[in-house]
Amino acid sequence: MSEVHFSEHELRPERCLLSLPATTERFFPKAAASQADTIMLDLEDAVAPDLKEDGRKQAIAALNEMDWGGKTMCVRINGLDTQWGYRDLIDLAESCPRLDTVMVPKLERPQEVHAVAIFLSGAEMAKGRQTPIGIEVLIETALGMVNVDAIAASHPRLESISFGPGDYSASMGNRSQLIGGPDPDYTVLTYPDAQGRRERHWNDVWHSPLSRIATACRAYNIRALDGPYPDFNDTEGFLSSAKRAVSLGFVGKWAIHPSQVPLANEVFGPTQEEINFAQRMMEALEQGKAEGKGAVILDGNMIDLAHARQARRILAQAERISATKGD
Repeated sequence: MSEVHFSEHELRPERCLLSLPATTERFFPKAAASQADTIMLDLEDAVAPDLKEDGRKQAIAALNEMDWGGKTMCVRINGLDTQWGYRDLIDLAESCPRLDTVMVPKLERPQEVHAVAIFLSGAEMAKGRQTPIGIEVLIETALGMVNVDAIAASHPRLESISFGPGDYSASMGNRSQLIGGPDPDYTVLTYPDAQGRRERHWNDVWHSPLSRIATACRAYNIRALDGPYPDFNDTEGFLSSAKRAVSLGFVGKWAIHPSQVPLANEVFGPTQEEINFAQRMMEALEQGKAEGKGAVILDGNMIDLAHARQARRILAQAERISATKGD
């Protein structure tokens, strides 16, 4: 049985990306102690214009001075079309050995990914950094969605694409009151029945953009992340949103409150049952290989080499998650 290898992009755990403003230092210890795979310090929407410079300094200090354990550390920079974005990128890349990835908001063209990669390469060479900084991007506009396939294929540094429902709603003119939530106007009305009664069925206004992002990410082996669910008191709503995303092929979801972290981990992480079955599957396939069989029966179902990749992925992810938690 040939060995199956996965890219670092595929294996870096990102079941949950916990976002917090770079200016709220009091939240940092709790975030560091959380079970989020990724911590994202936000310099964009969560920081007022007159605090952008201070926010950048606070993000650099937090990355350099705090113990974040094995978590992936990310900073969302300001947009490339602002007066802060380029300085965010350079100062962070030159000053923060602990920085793993940068999140680029409102990305619309593949050329922008290349531009970010060039700046990162220059900063890394200047500082003698050996580990390249990854790029994560947000699709938040109609133009970004039109170009999502080209963006996903744009550069080896690109690790993930996230869906930003808030700005995307504005870009599309969506009038839903709950960002990322259902739209009561997006329905199908049935024909009248024998008694003249009609039923109204709600549809998912977000299915199309989510599906496009997931497909593009799967095609080019990068991670697809669902955006935030703003009502952190609505556990049922968050779980529904997360389960919809995982069904479409997403590997993780943003959290804006620590209470959402275990919910995302539950939905996007492999369960112990899945891990156990993957182990049994690999054992059965190895036994079949020893007997000269390409396919074997496990629990009444035929499995073959095509199942090996999924089993290996589950086991590799479980191992990475365990390492991230320090288990």
